[in-house]
Amino acid sequence: MRAISLRGLLVALTLAAGVLGAGRVLAAEPGTLPPPIGPETPRVEPTRDDNGIYHQSWFHLSFLDLREDFADAKAAGRRFAVIFEQRGCIYCTKMHTEVLSQRYINDYVRENFRIVQLDLWGSREVTDFDGTRMSERTLAERWGVIFTPTIVFFKDDLTGLEGKWGRDIEAIERLPLSYGRHTFYDLFVWVRHKIYEKDRNFQRFHIARTAEREALQAKDGKTN
Repeated sequence: MRAISLRGLLVALTLAAGVLGAGRVLAAEPGTLPPPIGPETPRVEPTRDDNGIYHQSWFHLSFLDLREDFADAKAAGRRFAVIFEQRGCIYCTKMHTEVLSQRYINDYVRENFRIVQLDLWGSREVTDFDGTRMSERTLAERWGVIFTPTIVFFKDDLTGLEGKWGRDIEAIERLPLSYGRHTFYDLFVWVRHKIYEKDRNFQRFHIARTAEREALQAKDGKTN
């Protein structure tokens, strides 16, 4: 039998600890999380503007005053987020045509989030949370957004944070959305249920959800 290297042993122990830790996080939310998989069809097809950027029909249309948009989302019982995209972004295209095209993912995000879409290089005027007005491009620079698609999730309650902007009012660290549908879906569930308040390590939650998916697929006789 081939000897197990020290590095391999450490990796195995880390993964095992991640699964156990994630299981504790899931156990803290009994019966509240949506299923880890769902119906993929009928597909949800995005639209594309003349500028080449894809859109979801339910993306929030507003006067781009982020304070008002946040208040509208909170009044509707949804989490608020801003997503930056740009023309020619292959990861943005993938997000719309391969991830959000899945019915269960699209439905979950639409029903639980209010999302404002901004162009990384856009010229529309946006009012930041502190009242400062600037173009989409300048806002991206102010927030330090350099990759697309990037989504910025905000805390669900900004009481006592009036006049703040940027990291002070964001719920989690920013994660570029250049990955597959399962990670994308798990991220939105993690934020919606505020699991980050119990454990800031998203990876532990994702590992547990992956184990759930694999168990369900095995039960149904499916393979990845």
